[in-house]
Amino acid sequence: MANIVAIVGRPNVGKSTLFNRLTEQRQAIMDNQPGVTRDRHYGTAEWNGSYFTVIDTGGYVVGSDDVFEESIREQVEIAIHESTVLLFVVDTQTGITGLDEDFADVLRRTEKPVYVVANKAESGDRAQGASEFYALGLGDPYPISSMTGSGTGDLLDEVVKHFQGPGIEDPNAGIPRIAILGRPNVGKSSFLNVLTGQERSIVTDIAGTTRDAIDTRYRAYGKDFILTDTAGLRRKARIDDNIEFYSTLRSLKAMEESDVCIIMLDATRGLEAQDLNIIGQAAKLKKGMVIMVNKWDAVEKDQRTADVLRKAMIERMMPIDYVPIIFASVHEKQRIFQVMEKATEVYENKSKKIATSKLNEALQPEIEKYPPPSLKGKMVKIKYMLQVPTPSPTFVFFCNLPQYVAESYQRFLENKIRAHFDFNGVPITLFFRQK
Repeated sequence: MANIVAIVGRPNVGKSTLFNRLTEQRQAIMDNQPGVTRDRHYGTAEWNGSYFTVIDTGGYVVGSDDVFEESIREQVEIAIHESTVLLFVVDTQTGITGLDEDFADVLRRTEKPVYVVANKAESGDRAQGASEFYALGLGDPYPISSMTGSGTGDLLDEVVKHFQGPGIEDPNAGIPRIAILGRPNVGKSSFLNVLTGQERSIVTDIAGTTRDAIDTRYRAYGKDFILTDTAGLRRKARIDDNIEFYSTLRSLKAMEESDVCIIMLDATRGLEAQDLNIIGQAAKLKKGMVIMVNKWDAVEKDQRTADVLRKAMIERMMPIDYVPIIFASVHEKQRIFQVMEKATEVYENKSKKIATSKLNEALQPEIEKYPPPSLKGKMVKIKYMLQVPTPSPTFVFFCNLPQYVAESYQRFLENKIRAHFDFNGVPITLFFRQK
């Protein structure tokens, strides 16, 4: 059984700060504004040789005006169900509130071990004042400061006693990562929820509902993947506040850490400038890509619409013309699993290694048939080529005059590689070296 610690409590008591402290990374967005965290956010931590998963949750509230209240509460309840140990975070600065008392009633109904974490106890007076939380009826409060780390060691000494084993250092190590990217409100979270068959991410019609990058373990076609739901990516000029700024950074980080990007578009709006920016950034980072045109059910179309739109999109994306485009509908569950099947193929293409003998056997006849054009009276002769071990397909061509290989001929060679070996959805890099 996995070692899972869920951090729960009302809004703005420092749950995300404690999460970042335990995971030793700034994974969760922190802000004084209540309700910053909405979905369940997972990370890994270690204490004295015991490895465990930490879940950050949104603030548990009943009867507020927040349109996300019910969804956040459902996410917290799922985290409670998944956990081995619960850390109930309260605030020594404000003392016991009605929300703390209400949530304590919820936790008393669970059979999981619960630790009352009296946070923000940076001073001796606040640490002594933590005794008021005995009134919650959940045992001894542990005064800590998630900002400085004081008191967390004593807390973790008790938490790890409930683990049945040492756990796994990094349960996601070596598992391919697929990031779901796109502008706000194109259906990224809905897509993830349909794939996983659960409300993994909160979904509303409000743009910017997802703030953190949310990782989910997913199995399909005999393989395990980490799917990452991300916040919508806007143009810099339209980023209004700090929370959205950090959400954007998390999305870009998810792109950088991914193997394949599923880039979602809104079929009712077509391929917009920001979509091209996202595609261009993924190509620059040498990521595998699949373009998913969502909301296809909302478009008036005939038998030729998809082909015409695909051709127009490829023309606008040039020279990035190697990306598969799938027209789908999350609402109608139309071709969504075809998207995942294609993403799996793209990952395999990105990982493909071509033997040097096969590469030369395929390309030398093409080069002999159409040799490099002469430049300044110089004749370029390509001797042989090989693929080098890099995260994305990279090929080195050895020739007498590498500086004279025209860009158009480099494009010709890339097209021939793609024609002989399936690198659909994957950027290819060519280098030319003196021989």
